[in-house]
This record gives sequence, structure tokens and C-alpha cells, in this order.
Amino acid sequence: MSSELLNALDQIEKEKGISKDILFETIEAALITAYKKNFSETAQNVIVNMDRETGEYQVFARYIVVEDDDFEDDKIQVIVEEAKKTNPIYEVGDFMDVEVTPNNFGRIAALTAKQVVVQRIREAERNLIFEEFSNRESEIVNGTVQRVSKGVVHINLGRTEAILLPSEQMSTDRYDQGGRIKSFILEVKNTTKGPQVLVSRTHPGFIRRLFELEVPEIRDGIVEIRGISREAGSRTKLAVFSVNEDIDPVGSCVGTKGTRVQNIVDELNDEKIDIIEWSDDPVEYIANALRPSKVEKVLYSDEEKAALVVVPDYQLSLAIGKEGQNVRLAAKLTGWKIDIKSETQFKEAVNSGEIDLGDEFDLEAEFDFQ
Repeated sequence: MSSELLNALDQIEKEKGISKDILFETIEAALITAYKKNFSETAQNVIVNMDRETGEYQVFARYIVVEDDDFEDDKIQVIVEEAKKTNPIYEVGDFMDVEVTPNNFGRIAALTAKQVVVQRIREAERNLIFEEFSNRESEIVNGTVQRVSKGVVHINLGRTEAILLPSEQMSTDRYDQGGRIKSFILEVKNTTKGPQVLVSRTHPGFIRRLFELEVPEIRDGIVEIRGISREAGSRTKLAVFSVNEDIDPVGSCVGTKGTRVQNIVDELNDEKIDIIEWSDDPVEYIANALRPSKVEKVLYSDEEKAALVVVPDYQLSLAIGKEGQNVRLAAKLTGWKIDIKSETQFKEAVNSGEIDLGDEFDLEAEFDFQ
């Protein structure tokens, strides 16, 4: 039995990745449970020592050594004089362990231990999975669509399952059973039923990780992502900056003939991506953020964190975007309130006194005023 047990533990360690030390501790706990259940009349404090090399075990009743006057319970205490008869070294306060392994304990122990070991193995597996995936929060994982139930997509990640809630799904996605899918780990919870991995395809972090995977300059820290604003499935604006003046941050993200960004667009089912250069100059940053629209002038107030942007008449609808999406994403990206006017609207507002630019304002100036 001992050799069979050791072989089984070796196999479990290899296949399940669970340390043999954990398994030995589990079995010892199971043997204590079995002993107390069947032989509790002899002792209350029980310990089990299991030899890690042979698999042999011994059950000991543990007693605390006390003075005669303090003796109350023979199941947990032993008088010091009696203890010294066993070994003269015992003193008051010591523990005395007496072997109490029953002759017929093996079969009972095996039956009880099997149930406990199976449960502890499951718990250990769950803990390992939780630790693995909790360390991967905010990363991208690849999986396979397992099933869709009441709008919730269940994704097989191999060792566990991820959950993609309706709120984290892109409207342009199709979730066919067996289909491969990338997602962003939002959160990992340790529940009574095991680890629960919540993933997203709408989170801005998903965009960040996709670019890190696709663009070596971002992985190497040469190009930094300074801002992301996104309406998943429709459009994303990405602000990038290069710490090396010789490296074009936008060009690095776009790639040769647009291959890098196109791979990401394909993953996102043709979601539009505007890649713009970040700037610490609010005028330039706001103008860049409104691309693909051209910008003629930017008037801004640091105190109110608000900007008035003037665009050519024919660019007004493009600057605002469908249902205001372009300006809304630009405002979210920059953190500025942005109001847009066409050149004609702007001149009319100036002439009517609705906008007071002061004596020094030049209607022909570009990006050099505030």
C-alpha cells in the first residue's frame, strides 16, 4: 500500500502540478479525522506523522504535562510523575506523544482519506488556477467559445473557464461555438465554486494590450501609449508618444503599408482606429485628437479646461462626427471640453460680439494663440 500510495502521489504531482508536501499534509489531516471519528474515546488531541520516503504512518495521542493539582482530563493531560516514568526529561508544560495507531486502522483510514484527499486536490487545483490567472489580470488571453447562455459567453481557457458578460461584448462580434477568441482579463475572483475569470472585449485596456502585442516599439518602451478613448465596435482614438526623436510613434503603430494597425482592426471587426501623436501643448494635442478632421484654430482656457476649435466649413460634420462621436472621443482622450465651430460660424460669432477675442487676435493665425 505504501509504494502504491507514493506512486499515486508522484502521478498527481506530475499531472496536476500539486506539491507532494501538500498532498502528504492532506492525508495526515484525513487520518486525524478518521481516527477522531472512530477512536475518539481514547484521546482528543491527535497528531499523525507520515514518512515522506516510505509512506508509513503513525498516530499519536498528544498530552500536555501538568502538576497533579492541575490534572482535570485524562484525554488531553498527563501528570508529570506519570510522564517521567516514560521519559525522565518531561517537565510541566511539555507535550508527551504516545503512539495509538490501531491495528485495524488501515481500512477505515483509507476510506476516509480518499474522500478528503479528493476534495483537497480539487481545492489545491482551484488555488493554483486562481493564482495563475490573478497574476494575469489586465492581460490578453486566447480561448475557445464553449457556449453562449442567456447572452453570457463562456470561454474555454484550457485549465478554467472565462466569462464574457453582455456588457463586455462588442456588438460586432459573433460567438460561434468552437471559435477562437481573444479577450482582456478584467478580474479574477476566488469563489466557493472555484476561480471565476471575468473578461472583456470592450475595455480600453484591450486596445493597449493588442498594440503591445503588435508593435515592438511599444513593448520595448520606445513608444508609449499616453491615452485611449474608445466606443467599442465603432471607433477608438489612441494617443502615442516616442521617447526617441528619431522614431515616429504614429508610423510605428501603423506599420509598413498599415499592416500592424490592420491586424488589430481585423481582430476588432473593422473598428476604426485613429492614431494620433500626444503633445504637452494643449493646442496641438486637441488639434491632433480631432483627426481625421483638419483644424484651423484652437482657442482654450486653462482655468476652465475648455477649448473652442475652428474648422473649415466643409470639415464641420467630419470634426463633430456621426452623432458627435469624433468630438466626444477627442474630449475624452484629451480631458478637455471641446466646442467646435466652422469658420463661418466663428466669424459670425466674433462679429456679433458673442465671442470676444481681444484686440490682438488674428483670424488668420494658426495654433499660436490662446
